Amino acid sequence: MNYEQFRIPSSGKIKITDYDPATTDGFKNKEDAESKLAADIQRMAELQDVLYACRQRALLVLFQGMDTAGKDSVIKHVLSGINPQGVRVTSFKQPTEEELHHDYLWRGHKVLPERGFIGIFNRSYYEEVLVARVHREVLEKEGISEDTKALWKTRYEEINNFERYLERNCVVILKFALNLSKTEQKKRLLNRVETPEKNWKFALSDLTERKHWSKYMSAYEAMFNHTSTEWAPWYFVPADHKWYTRAVVADVIVSTLKSLNLKYPAVTPEQKKLLAEGKKMLVEDKD
Repeated sequence: MNYEQFRIPSSGKIKITDYDPATTDGFKNKEDAESKLAADIQRMAELQDVLYACRQRALLVLFQGMDTAGKDSVIKHVLSGINPQGVRVTSFKQPTEEELHHDYLWRGHKVLPERGFIGIFNRSYYEEVLVARVHREVLEKEGISEDTKALWKTRYEEINNFERYLERNCVVILKFALNLSKTEQKKRLLNRVETPEKNWKFALSDLTERKHWSKYMSAYEAMFNHTSTEWAPWYFVPADHKWYTRAVVADVIVSTLKSLNLKYPAVTPEQKKLLAEGKKMLVEDKD
């Protein structure tokens, strides 16, 4: 699969409208994609085992997207084979009072994965250049009175520097934004209303946010053009077909883990001696 077509370049400017949210490029059908996903889930589990054992790198995976884009679904399916001991999922909802009293990157920093672990952010500190840009009251709660171009430029620079710092400290960063069309979102919201088992997912606030669709798209476009870097790239993944979204995300994660060329820790002469002694004891054990 050519997932590089969804990677936002680190130089130049892109237009969101140039990315098709309904494409299924690379697969003949849903079954073809699900077969690839199953293989990637198995490979991911193997690669995670090495990541956990060697404790040399950490992987941070961020998901952003409009309501109903499928963030929860991707996390549930793509990471279904991962050992839960080596992963932590954090959902970023409205900031708490404690979080509002810290700098805006603090709540992300405090839950970063340690080496050997995979950290999943369901939404992230990028809410501070998305929701905060659409809803000025968010800035007011943070004690910021003016919404200016200088403010957003500074935040983009701070986020890039923060991620550069993480990358230099052995944290590999992957950022996925799920590209959902407004038409498909309407279908999914109606499905939540009309399906009893999904009623619990519906909130009127989803409709309120939908009214700001254009503002959000502008905020996303600016975010892509300022924060997709070589060390922390954005992937704008088509999301109108959930099965395709899952296949793309899994492919990127597996390819990234493979590129790290991680290996199990080498056994020292002392450890070899202990292994030999342990084997001897077990062989001689008559129970």
